Order: sequence, then C-alpha cells, then structure tokens
Amino acid sequence: MKALVLTEYNNFEVQDVEKPTCPANEVLIKIEACGICGSDVHGMDGSTGRRQPPMVMGHEASGSIVEVGSDVQGFAVGERVTFDSTVYCGSCGFCQSGDINLCSNRRVIGVSCDEYKSAGAFAEYIALPPRVLYKFGKNLDFEKACMVEPLSIAFHAVNITDIKLGDTVVVIGAGIIGQMVVQSVRLAGAAKLVVVDLDDDRLSKSCKHGADYGLNSANVDVVAEVEKITGGKMADVIIEAVGADATINMGIDCLKKGGAMTIIGNISPTITLPLQKVVTRELKIQGSCASAGEYPACLEFLERGDIDVSDAISAVAPMEAGQEWFNRLHSREAGLNKIILKPHSEG
Repeated sequence: MKALVLTEYNNFEVQDVEKPTCPANEVLIKIEACGICGSDVHGMDGSTGRRQPPMVMGHEASGSIVEVGSDVQGFAVGERVTFDSTVYCGSCGFCQSGDINLCSNRRVIGVSCDEYKSAGAFAEYIALPPRVLYKFGKNLDFEKACMVEPLSIAFHAVNITDIKLGDTVVVIGAGIIGQMVVQSVRLAGAAKLVVVDLDDDRLSKSCKHGADYGLNSANVDVVAEVEKITGGKMADVIIEAVGADATINMGIDCLKKGGAMTIIGNISPTITLPLQKVVTRELKIQGSCASAGEYPACLEFLERGDIDVSDAISAVAPMEAGQEWFNRLHSREAGLNKIILKPHSEG
C-alpha cells in the first residue's frame, strides 16, 4: 500500500509499505481522509521529539471498514468510522476507571516516541481494535469526520475545567484546537469569552464561532485588555492551547486570585513557571491530555450542526502533495487552518 513516510526530519516520501493484516481481534480500515495536526508539523522538524523518522504520521482520520476480524462483533464491512488516536488497553487501572487517555499501556497513532510508538494514518489502510472505533452516518462526510479528534481534545479540556455560568474565560491560542475550545466553552455557558492569538484570520474565525473579544498579542497588551474587559476582576478560567513559556505566563497574569488554568498545548517540553505567583494567588493549574470518551458526544454535536467545522478546513489534497502542505503549514502561511490529505486518489 501507499504511505506518506517521514524519511528524515523535514522530508517526506510516498512509499510502498507493507499493508497491515487484519488480526482476529481488530478491524481493517480503508483511510478516506486524514488531517495534518499541528503536532505533526512540529514533529516533522524534530522540535518535539515525538516523531522519530522513519515513520508514518497521521492520527486525525476517518475511513470505511474493509475487513472485520473473526473475534470482532458489532462492526461490519462498509461501515464508516473514525477512531480515537489513543489506542488504550482497556484493562489497566486507568482504563477501568474511565481514564483511557492515561492508559498505562497506551499507544498513540502516528506518534513514535519510545513511550507509545504506533504507525499512523497517512496511509491507505490501518488496522485497529474495535474499542477505539466510532461509527458515523452518511450525513457527515469523511473530511469533517477527521475533525472529531481535535474536537474531542477540546471537549475533554472543557469537561475537566470547572467553568461556571457567568464566568469569564480566556482561550490562548486560536489554532484548530483553540477554535474548537471556543465553540465548546460557549456551549458550556461562559458569559465573556476572550480569545488570544497572533493571527487575525484565526481570531476572526473564533469570534464568528462565539468569542466576544479577539486579541492579537502582537498588537495589544493582553493582560491590560483582560483587566479592562473584566472591570479589573481578571479571568476566572484560562484554557491554554499553545504550550510555551510566553503564553502560559501570559495566562497566569490574566487569572484572578483563585482562578484556574487548563493547559492543552505542549510544544515546549519544559517551561519556566512563576511559582510565587501560582502559590501566593492560589492558582489551580492542570494539564489536559487527549480525550477520554468524548467521541460520541463530538459526533452528535457535529451531525446536529451545534459545532461548525466547515471553515476550519482550508484544503483537501491528495497524499502525494503532503510535503508541500506540510511546508506551507510549517512556514505559518496566512489563512491556513486544517489541511486534509486523501490517501486514495479515487477519493
């Protein structure tokens, strides 16, 4: 089968690789569409250390079932599915308590660090256990179904964050995850919703989908603006979707005493934390990892139209154009959001 292989950092090749078999306890899926995640872009250049060549990346995908293992029940050839990017074991203590994102034996599709290595979905086929699969109907196309994975990450972050009706929430980072967080936070009942980014197009999209204020941190003093917006009270909640020193420290400065920050972004392996601010102002800071069972709700919201991802998809392209689109995303070309690659030329 064909696959887009990261042969060395910053270089892709479409290669013929071995097609996966379908074990008795798994399902073979024909990949119809797979999105390029921001983590893939940062993985391409080696900056995160989580994509080690040679490897096949890709974890935001959807497709149709072409083979069902003999021990699998509840799935049939021809059904349309998307899948959790975390392949959890289902039997460890974390899985048994419902924290499947923290599984002790997890693999992450399209990620190759030593802790959880697994080939990805920039390929014509992938074999996966049925516990990570989720069906969807024909009213949701394969391209939009790819957006369930980033949407589930946003849903999870919002689910574990204590957002009360009437709260002021600041979302830092308006990439795809940030844009999904904006829509999720609005559904959760925030009274004032502020989004911060360096890209005016992303800010505009975020405001279209529910943000009350879009702040370009290159042009304004974000902390001063949040103080003005809140009448000096500052933010109740920060959701940080970048994962860098500057943005996390900005978020801490925007919080009220006793406020809470949830961090999704992790492009920097380490940061410098202003410990005295956190301790003396009794701030609550937590990480949010992947998702933990939010896929069904995400699919329902997408199929009902309560969450709109249509303008988040900038282009749909054949897998052979992968190098070009990765390069354009890496250069932060203005106006680009999600790029969807299609491994099968016939679509």
